Amino acid sequence: MNVKSEGQNRATLRKRLRVESAFKSLMAISAFLVLLSLVLILAIILWKSLPALKLSMITRNPGSGYYLGREGGILNAILGSLQVVFGATLLALLIALPAVVFLNSYLRRKSWLAETIRFSLDVLWGIPSIVYGAFGFLVMITFHLRASLLAGLITVAMVELPILSRALDETIKLVPAELSEATYSLGASRWQTATRVVLRQAFPGLVTAVLMAMGRGLGDAAAVLFTAGYTDKITTSLLQPVATLPLAIFFQLNSPFPEVQQRAYASAAILTILVLLISLASRSLSRRLSRHKIR
Repeated sequence: MNVKSEGQNRATLRKRLRVESAFKSLMAISAFLVLLSLVLILAIILWKSLPALKLSMITRNPGSGYYLGREGGILNAILGSLQVVFGATLLALLIALPAVVFLNSYLRRKSWLAETIRFSLDVLWGIPSIVYGAFGFLVMITFHLRASLLAGLITVAMVELPILSRALDETIKLVPAELSEATYSLGASRWQTATRVVLRQAFPGLVTAVLMAMGRGLGDAAAVLFTAGYTDKITTSLLQPVATLPLAIFFQLNSPFPEVQQRAYASAAILTILVLLISLASRSLSRRLSRHKIR
């Protein structure tokens, strides 16, 4: 009986090792495919953009014949994208931060209201950005508004809001509950505990969530297609149309001139580099700030 039982145990162990080996191979292949996709995207974009990737691309506005292949650059689109994404992220943060603090400090985590809010944010996260753009366009038509920087950043803020809220919500959940209980025992109020203890511990996650939302907003063309408009000038007012890099790429790719199409790939390379820098900054800041967290 012991010999038979030992044989079964060995067979079970071999089966588990085969399954583990298969899953290790699957994970390695998946990681390789992800890395390969990133390398291919970067390589193709950089290769296609090299003929047009010049310093003048980022230091000059489009000239009168820019879309016919003449001289000029996309400084207006670069600055416009930064205006939209920084304004939208600030607006989304001003709404998301108090909402998440209320969700985690003033509501029970498993209450029906808290679960309803989280479910609503998940649904909003899954809505395509073109729907937000169409909604913003409908509001503009209703109130007889023009396409502008203000309309664009509000629309992008709606896209970023659920991303920022859910990322920050999950970060705050990781803060040890003992910290809050300790501050309550010392006589601190809910507001003091949330702002001086919980948010301080969640700060690395907050920075990561902000940069992640910025990366999404920076490359989103559908949300600003109907609301932000487009201009060849640098926008100096919230009520003026604003150029963005995604729309600059879209308009240039539709050109029949090869020189302009090459500039579209150069614009895509600049946009990709900006998103890559934001991602690297997010990881670097998260590691540095996490050193001071209580675990």
